[in-house]
This record gives sequence, C-alpha cells and structure tokens, in this order.
Amino acid sequence: MKQYLDLLQYILDNAPSKSDRTGVGTISVFGYQFRHDLSKGFPLLTTKKVYLRVIIRELLWFLSGDTNIQYLVKNKVRIWNEWPFQNYVEQNKLEKELPMYSDAWKEKMNWFIEQIRNDDEFAKQWGDLGPVYGKQWRRWEGKDGKLYDQIKWAIKEIKERPHSRRILVSGWNVADILGLIENQTGAPPPCHTMFQFYVNDGKLSCQLYQRTVDSFLGLPFNLASYALLTMMIAKVCGLELGEFVHTSGDLHIYSNHMDQVKEQLSREPRKLPTMKIIRDVKDIDDFKFEDFELEDYDPHPPIKAPIAV
Repeated sequence: MKQYLDLLQYILDNAPSKSDRTGVGTISVFGYQFRHDLSKGFPLLTTKKVYLRVIIRELLWFLSGDTNIQYLVKNKVRIWNEWPFQNYVEQNKLEKELPMYSDAWKEKMNWFIEQIRNDDEFAKQWGDLGPVYGKQWRRWEGKDGKLYDQIKWAIKEIKERPHSRRILVSGWNVADILGLIENQTGAPPPCHTMFQFYVNDGKLSCQLYQRTVDSFLGLPFNLASYALLTMMIAKVCGLELGEFVHTSGDLHIYSNHMDQVKEQLSREPRKLPTMKIIRDVKDIDDFKFEDFELEDYDPHPPIKAPIAV
C-alpha cells in the first residue's frame, strides 16, 4: 500500500511537534483521508509483517460484545495488556516500585497476565477495560437502561434500506466516555470513533472516522480490521465489496517510532494478499477464527516499536 507510505512521509514532511497524554511526544497533523478498493486486494501492509491472527481475534472479541481481556490473553493476543495492568499498578499505588517498562514492571506484568489467564475472579476484577468497543457496538446503553445492538441494527438497515444515509455505528457514548476521561482509568476512550456503511450498485463500502491514529503501530491494524469487518458484513448481507475509506483526526507518529518509520519508508511495497471467507456465513455472530484464509502474503520482516500507554 503505497498510500500508507505516502501518509507516513506526509507526517514527516508537514507535522509539527505536539505533546500528548502519554508524555512520549509526537509529531502530528490534523485531518487526512485515503481510500482503498477492497476488490483489488486485502489492505494488509507488506512493508512490514502485520500479524493477521491478532487482528482476527481482536475483531471477533469486539463483535462478541466482550470488554475483558481474558479471551485475548487465552488466545495469545497481547495488544491490550498494558492498559489493565497499568490500572492495576496505579490502583495499588505501585508506581514507584514499578516504573513503566522497567524490568520489575515487565516481570510483574507477566505475573498479572498469567493471573488473568488462569484465575476467573482475578480477571473479572482486573481484566475489564471498561466501556470500550464491544460494549458500544453490541450493548450501547440508553438513558432508560435499554441496550442497543448497533451491529445487528446496521446489518438490518443494509438489508432492508440499503440506500439509507443513516447506517452508522458509534463508539463515542458520551455518558460512558466523559466519565472515563475525567477519571483517567482503564483503556483510553475509543479511538475508532464511528463508522458508516454505504451501499451502491450491489457493493458495500465502509468509512471509519478515527479521532486519534498511532500511524506506525495502530493504523496498520485498523486498516486490516475494518476491511475485514466490511467483508464480514458484506458476506452476511449478500453484497460485493466496495471501498474502505479511512479518515483521520489527530494523525501522529510517536517520537520513539521515528527510526522505525524511516526503516519502513525505505522498503518497497509488494503485491497485496487476498483474503477469503471460506464458509457461507449468514449471521454475524456465527463467524469463527477458522473462517478466514489469507493467500499470497509476502511481507518484509516485522519492525518492533514500544506502545504508548
């Protein structure tokens, strides 16, 4: 995806320095958009290896409505571990004893994750991320306490009113989000703020608005995840694939990712792989990990970088 490399270069060429919540520091621009025709290949980066197994597991977790990392831990997905662990550290006043990313911090986090994996009560107490994607997508709570399944509603609208301009799913539930921001506990409020589906000529397209984008670590996952979600919903609705459109708010590169970005920019993109859904799935809740098959993925080696919590 040359468009992705162009995006990284655009940030390097145009972005001023900007402070951020994590204290790491970034260079940042505001507002950027690119489009990808999903019929021309699956948007999984080839200039570094991106682990599709992790993306599929995370997406199935979102769609299940779950917000506890125990499922992810049991399936060897580590990308959400830092947030509940750091919350554990802060709630138990261990910040001085366990400076972030110190050897002691890493050792204690390994213990924490094993507790999450093996102790259901511990996981229930410390493994929940709060009102993140799974809750908002599948169990949005209205002021009357009624729960709304936005995913099932969107699918129903696509099938019954495909030309509707109102087929949106929001992760930004103000009643939940403002309290999360004020208390500064748990995971950050949803970065993938909202997405909209569009049907034309028998094809399903999706546009994601992402309020904040970690361009090196996060964005490659987001591109593949929402492309896959679009494929899944097109499958259950009997539609062909249109475009995936990604719109950014705060698009940034962390200051400790600069060398990694430059290494990635030095690499030549390769042909995009093909993603197949190998079973005729009719219901969004029936998808299994084994239903997805990636063909002809030939990426450059992975590039590691620290996550900012």
